[in-house]
Amino acid sequence: MYSQPTYSRGMTTGVVVLGMLLLAGVITVAIIRDKIVAQDWQQVSITGTGKVPYTPDEGTVTLGVHVDNAVTAQAALTRLSDTIAKVIPAIVALGIPAEDISTQAYNLFPQYYYPEGKPAVISGYSADQQLSIKLTLQNGASDTRIGKVIETASAQGVNQVVGVAFTASNIEDLQQQALLIAIADAKGRAQETAEAAGVRLKEVISWWENPISVPGLVPQYGGEMGMGYGGGDMKSSPMVSSGTQEVIVQVNLNYSIK
Repeated sequence: MYSQPTYSRGMTTGVVVLGMLLLAGVITVAIIRDKIVAQDWQQVSITGTGKVPYTPDEGTVTLGVHVDNAVTAQAALTRLSDTIAKVIPAIVALGIPAEDISTQAYNLFPQYYYPEGKPAVISGYSADQQLSIKLTLQNGASDTRIGKVIETASAQGVNQVVGVAFTASNIEDLQQQALLIAIADAKGRAQETAEAAGVRLKEVISWWENPISVPGLVPQYGGEMGMGYGGGDMKSSPMVSSGTQEVIVQVNLNYSIK
């Protein structure tokens, strides 16, 4: 005969306690969730911008030699080496230390001819080498050394001007100045915004910074392969002026509010 199971008083109490614990856990999770959501809504993000103008005192010009339609790979490399062997001493003769001249790229490629209905055939070889020349701009924006380097190198066979970059020797200090200005700008905007919105700012709980404008490579004479000044064709030094530039940094401050 089947007998109905019986439960002791202790077992019943245990079930009740377990149920209360589960209910308390659900309530706790809900409270934490609501608190997190409330915290998300009790924040405001304000962005500030800092700008510091400067006159560059350093420059880098990147020049290239391109050899095309050589019969063999060795012939392409020989023509390339012969030209570079004339370019570097000519630049050093301008008073630029040899250690400030470095190779940035060196390439050798086969060139192909595609006859109709037949496999591709190698028709020749091309070779490239790019030189990066670092300069100290003695007179700031009015310095003519970059133009003189381009003119001299072109006369020795350089046929590519890849780009010109300007920077400042104290660029890290300038970026720090721009950062502090951006923070002050963000704080001022935050105070104005809080007053307009009728809330009270508490502490900054997080932030991030974003460099908007920093010194970098700026193409001046066409950055594509084969574009630039042909060797020996230049009649006068090109005018390359750095002007006045800016370091721009953006900062976002996240405030908690009441």
